[in-house]
Amino acid sequence: MARLVSVRGLVFTVVVLVGFTLLFPTVRAYLSQRAELEGLAAEVEAAEARERDLEAELRRWDDPAFVQAQARSRLSFVFPGQTAFRVIDPEVVPDEDPLEPLPSGAGPHLPDGEDGGPWYATVWESVRLAGEVDSVLEQEASPSGAGDEEGS
Repeated sequence: MARLVSVRGLVFTVVVLVGFTLLFPTVRAYLSQRAELEGLAAEVEAAEARERDLEAELRRWDDPAFVQAQARSRLSFVFPGQTAFRVIDPEVVPDEDPLEPLPSGAGPHLPDGEDGGPWYATVWESVRLAGEVDSVLEQEASPSGAGDEEGS
């Protein structure tokens, strides 16, 4: 009789293990899909809330007062006859008198020895000098120049 209990216990254990082996992947897939479904539902809810916010903002643009307020704040528009004032942050703008002349040596200046001709002459001169430097570098790097030095 003790032998029957152990055989029955062994058979029961084998049946439970086979059942667990067959059901575990299914239960695991079910639980992971359930979690994914809850995440997607949260995303849908957030997207619907965003859509409601955007629709409310779109309805605000139908109001002429809102459009005027946006044009004034974003584009600095004013009606004819009005004067526009721009307030500048005092922390950004230094306390200097704009009509006060700059001290000598302040601001842009030409290097010593230049007469301060027209701007296009200065640009052309820099282009010419850059071309001369490039041609000198090309002559130094050319193989014919290197071969002449080795033969000497």
